[in-house]
Amino acid sequence: MKHKLDFIDHQIISLLQENARMSLKQIASRVYLSSPAASARMDKLEREGYITGFHASINREMMGYPIKAFVTLAVDAKLKDEFLNYMTQCRNVIECNCITGDYAMLLEVVYPSTEELEQFVGKLQRYGKTKTQIVFSTAIERREPLPELVTEMAG
Repeated sequence: MKHKLDFIDHQIISLLQENARMSLKQIASRVYLSSPAASARMDKLEREGYITGFHASINREMMGYPIKAFVTLAVDAKLKDEFLNYMTQCRNVIECNCITGDYAMLLEVVYPSTEELEQFVGKLQRYGKTKTQIVFSTAIERREPLPELVTEMAG
């Protein structure tokens, strides 16, 4: 059974969101716990699924992927499983969401060129109607929501 997050749990999550490479000693110091106590809390947060991983954010343009686009797709229901299997194999698809409305899927993709994006969209059209929007710029980069800090202090 998952425990209810307290003030210290929220602080630990916020610190890790700010800098996932922060040392255990630094985290413990910032939340006023011993290193073993902070480690135990972090392990519990991971075990219970509150923390799902630690990731490196990359500069996609420097990595050769300057084109970012959102593609909506009205997937034929009979082809949905085949489509989802294909999506798991496409490394250029960085997110795939089932959505409501006229389209069933919303994909976030990155590509080295518009030509390669166009080829990908052409392949998608076997699954249904598509609509593509290329991103000019990103005002706010992807981020996780900060946990609300509870007003009660951990006891």
